Amino acid sequence: MPIPLFNSVASWFLKKRIHQMELFMKYPNEVQKELLHQLLDKAQKTNLGRLYDFKSISNYETFKAQVPLVAYEDIEPQIERCRKGEQNIFWPTPIKWFAKSSGTTNAKSKFIPVSTEALENCHYKAGKDMLSLYFNNNEDSQMLAGKCLRLGGSKELYQENNSYFGDLSAIIIDNLPFWAELSSTPSQKVSLMGEWEAKMKAIVEETLPQKVTNLAGVPSWMLVLLEKVLEHTQKDNILEVWPEVEVYFHGGVNFKPYLSQYEKLFPKPGFQFYQIYNASEGFFGIQDRNGAQDMLLMLDYGIFYEFIPYDPQNEWDEENIIPLAEVKLNVNYAMVITTNAGLWRYKIGDTIRFTNLAPYRIQVTGRTKHFINVFGEELIIDNAEKALAKVAHQTLSIVIDFTAAPIFMEKGKKGAHEWIIEFKKAPSDFAEFCRLLDLALQEQNSDYEAKRYKNLTLEAPVIHQAKKGLFYDWLATKNKLGGQHKVPRLSNHRKLLEELLLRNV
Repeated sequence: MPIPLFNSVASWFLKKRIHQMELFMKYPNEVQKELLHQLLDKAQKTNLGRLYDFKSISNYETFKAQVPLVAYEDIEPQIERCRKGEQNIFWPTPIKWFAKSSGTTNAKSKFIPVSTEALENCHYKAGKDMLSLYFNNNEDSQMLAGKCLRLGGSKELYQENNSYFGDLSAIIIDNLPFWAELSSTPSQKVSLMGEWEAKMKAIVEETLPQKVTNLAGVPSWMLVLLEKVLEHTQKDNILEVWPEVEVYFHGGVNFKPYLSQYEKLFPKPGFQFYQIYNASEGFFGIQDRNGAQDMLLMLDYGIFYEFIPYDPQNEWDEENIIPLAEVKLNVNYAMVITTNAGLWRYKIGDTIRFTNLAPYRIQVTGRTKHFINVFGEELIIDNAEKALAKVAHQTLSIVIDFTAAPIFMEKGKKGAHEWIIEFKKAPSDFAEFCRLLDLALQEQNSDYEAKRYKNLTLEAPVIHQAKKGLFYDWLATKNKLGGQHKVPRLSNHRKLLEELLLRNV
């Protein structure tokens, strides 16, 4: 089939999906209620289904009363039994894939079950929906006339006990339908390479001759790749390498700190940046409008949602957990999911806020374990990233990465926050940058402002400038290069910060 005809036929099929999305946007709570019953019905004969008597559950209130909330540590024994070959524990169809994730809060590896249903009806469906929404908003798009430059995880797939584990992106790439493989670059062989530096070189060599029209990957790692492309080609921007690139699909980290760098890489009026929200546990949100700062919550991917009003001081207020129908605007919620891979009332560890209720649109605000609240300041990632983005703009600087932790009170000394920030372009006046960041944090967070008032509880933050490559090198020592691996932004302890300060000498 000629490429222009393939492009028009494919885009027509993708747009048909928009009508199905309109249904869950119009009847969101009915869709979620029906989905919960489908999940319970399918799993009622599993070990877990019998234990909690899924058969007797007729409504959400009963579900909430009979099935406990869990974190990964609570279900790890069940997952380990499944990894060793035992089936029908928490999901009726065989599970042989496990997405390995060390998370960002501890070094212990997590193995998240990935069922066939999750691959087909969540992850792959989301990939098609991402394209559908983009085409719906960009009628003249020629994206499918070329290829998607995808940047997945750096780990290969490993077989153990007749099951497979690896980065979620590696699992997805290894199981891609033929049509998706044909429209992607680099090849599966290169995409699944394990050694990050060798993989970068291979991707550059393999993708340069291709007609790339769109890109997909985590901003921090995609930036590394694109800078290597420019270094190899001696070009000034990516449009000089691939002139027909029109959109970058990104997720995994907040994009705001990277936006100015990407705008320089793609200096083209109307170039689109589309945000997605996916994780090892599922695919949750997709930007559904050009230029939007939020994402449509996807409600028909085999995921039932619950939400816990969240603040760092109270953390999991489990008594007040609510279904989607009861959420309110601009409240910070910890997200709980029940999925078609056998996760039941699982605390994923992400926090979100709703920006719209008809349809339901969300923004990711951080992680439940990533905050600083040693002195009652309740500083969350969203506060820190917004403040940092504002000050970087004010000082014409470019931030690559950062982390912060508390300085604890001792011997009559007041506490403070200590930061280490790596710049691509450092501010001309670093002291002024530090002053402005403190003020911006106070603007973002009234609790932090109160603790900083006249140095009542908190002294001014102590901020260090990181040497070039500090965070990259630290991730390399942890075997966390590539994929969705990232440095924890905020910590309530000093372990990470101390490691980085030692390496920064």
